[in-house]
Amino acid sequence: MNLQTEIEFDIRFSETDAMGVVWHGNYLKFFEDGREAFGKEHGLAYLDMYSNGYFTPIVKSEINHKSPIDYGHRAKIITTLIPSRAAKINFEYEIINLSTGLVSAVGKTMQVFLLAKTRELDLNIPDFYLEWEDKKGIKK
Repeated sequence: MNLQTEIEFDIRFSETDAMGVVWHGNYLKFFEDGREAFGKEHGLAYLDMYSNGYFTPIVKSEINHKSPIDYGHRAKIITTLIPSRAAKINFEYEIINLSTGLVSAVGKTMQVFLLAKTRELDLNIPDFYLEWEDKKGIKK
């Protein structure tokens, strides 16, 4: 089972370029908004990870732009957790322009587990994360 979260948002003027189109770099911010909403909905917020002694930095990101979103449009981001057997957290994203019905972008991110105290990479899946996966019924 893949867990998913959807949030809707309005495109603000500050998120657009001189043409009134969402600037490409803001899509990574939209992805982060999706991850934060996912964490709140499913009990895996960044502060939960930190309270368990971990940082989870992004080590890889990918975006494929499909169609523009203009200032004043409304959009939706669908954030999906992709289970992994390795010590990493993978998400996939789909951003839909609700004003046109078109997919604006799709993408992926990969996060790893760093020990907060030493900032060393943990190659083992932390116990708190395994317990969270079990509680959510995630199968790999």
